[in-house]
Amino acid sequence: IAKMNIQVLPEHKLSSVAPLKQFNMEKKEVELILVKEQNGVHPGSADDVVRETWGKKLDFLLSVIGFAVDLANVWRFPYLCYKNGGGAFLIPYVLFLVIAGMPLFYMELALGQFNREGAATVWKICPVFKGVGYTVIIIALYVGFYYNVIIAWSLYYLFASLTSELPWLGCKHSWNSPNCTEPQHINGTILGNRTSYSKFKNTPAGEFYERGVLHIHESRGIDDLGLPRWELAICLIVVVFILYFSLWKGVKSSGKVWIDAATQIFYSLGAGFGVLIAFASYNKFENNCYRDAILTSTINCVTSFISGFAIFSVLGYMANQHQVNIKDVATEGAGLVFIIYPEAISTLPGATFFAIVFFIMLLTLGIDSAMGGMEAVITGLSDDFKILKRNRKLFTFIVAFGTFLMALLCITNGGIYVLTLLDKYAAGTSILFGVLIEAIGVSWFYGVDRFSEDIERMTGFKPGIYWRLCWKYVSPTFLLFVVIASIVTSGELRYDDYVFPDWSNIVGWFIALSSMLCVPIYAIYKFLTLPGTFKERTAYCITPEHEYHMVMEGNVRQYKVRQCKRYNYNYSLPICI
Repeated sequence: IAKMNIQVLPEHKLSSVAPLKQFNMEKKEVELILVKEQNGVHPGSADDVVRETWGKKLDFLLSVIGFAVDLANVWRFPYLCYKNGGGAFLIPYVLFLVIAGMPLFYMELALGQFNREGAATVWKICPVFKGVGYTVIIIALYVGFYYNVIIAWSLYYLFASLTSELPWLGCKHSWNSPNCTEPQHINGTILGNRTSYSKFKNTPAGEFYERGVLHIHESRGIDDLGLPRWELAICLIVVVFILYFSLWKGVKSSGKVWIDAATQIFYSLGAGFGVLIAFASYNKFENNCYRDAILTSTINCVTSFISGFAIFSVLGYMANQHQVNIKDVATEGAGLVFIIYPEAISTLPGATFFAIVFFIMLLTLGIDSAMGGMEAVITGLSDDFKILKRNRKLFTFIVAFGTFLMALLCITNGGIYVLTLLDKYAAGTSILFGVLIEAIGVSWFYGVDRFSEDIERMTGFKPGIYWRLCWKYVSPTFLLFVVIASIVTSGELRYDDYVFPDWSNIVGWFIALSSMLCVPIYAIYKFLTLPGTFKERTAYCITPEHEYHMVMEGNVRQYKVRQCKRYNYNYSLPICI
């Protein structure tokens, strides 16, 4: 079918086409066959297996929202907003949401839904870029190594909350140091001018986290890890089993201100992890992915705003309690949700109840996001290697068990240093680089006009000029700026007062490069393994696989140059406005 110039006619003319009348197919069914042909799947072949779809539309929406709304909405966005001027931060945040976050979110949903493939095999549309699929799969795997540990901490805190008196109350416990100070005795005078309350770790809540849970006082640094903590190991096993049994059957079961705003958009929405492509690949062909992109990205950002109000009402309360400025209690990351917030909860009537509710919330936020990341790995690789798809249960177990083994490094006495290293390098610059290459591959090599036609075949309408301009010009330019800025502004790695040795930064960049290098390595491999002259190999690299016969005929659409006075949607690369 792909080699024949078959035109899908309007429904009222279908009766005049004998083959279509014989099979009594609707327009969307015909287009789905064409899509299968484009992906190299011929009706009746061994690979013509009906792809699993979501049981209900709500399942897909909740899965995407659950992945996008994660711990970053709670512990990162409110602090960044405060640190960078409060309301002023919302200006670049909303701007980058509109020009980059939502367009790329929409692009990934449409890309996965139309091609019905995972993050790697979706690049049949432009084979030379398949390496970026492996990049995002590796990043998702790296993030799973340490993200599951944070969920395990939440589970540990939940179990610890099941008592009449919360364990982070008072200095009488075995893990407390002689320097432990009751919160009611801490104020601005005791802290002095150089220490903020958020950095004062000798409170009962601070010592429970660092000495009772992490045992960080028993490690000298990243070169002195020790053995895994058995209590955290049990919690980690529970988390991994939850993920496994949820996934084994598939889806049915100033300048700096601007950089912070830009990176938060991608960390929050989740573009570039391969998750959106994986989830969307299980949608029905005619699903309205445009509406989904607008709805889910809006819900995610509104959730960030709401969490900001909730977090800072607590921080304001803590500042008032200790007679300090709010800047002294404002913090981000684990210190916020495992020290400051638990301490605030402990002062409330019915503290045990609110602690249980809070850590259940953290668990649900973390589990949803972890499931999305693991699904991106499983779908991405199983679509590429059919033996993995045929043995999905076993493959899911291997992935889950592998992440468990690597996560053990993060629950040792010095595990917090390993986690900090992975958090900085595993999905920092590399995820921004992956999204940049993805945007270039779709917009400049596959072509915005052709991509718009794909969306029209699914939804019945073409994306507007705004989306096309963002995909081709605005978003790639923005991403290039952010990638360069993230490299230039990358400073030394620290955890509180501990400065990481130089070798650990080298290891960190090696981790980052191990995913990013998949792009050039696969491109070189693809070029060298293709037949023909230099020009023919280049043509094969940038031509969708179902159009390889056109390369043999010397008819390569990317090599064509055309002139036009108005916009139209043919298959040549340039976009005409």
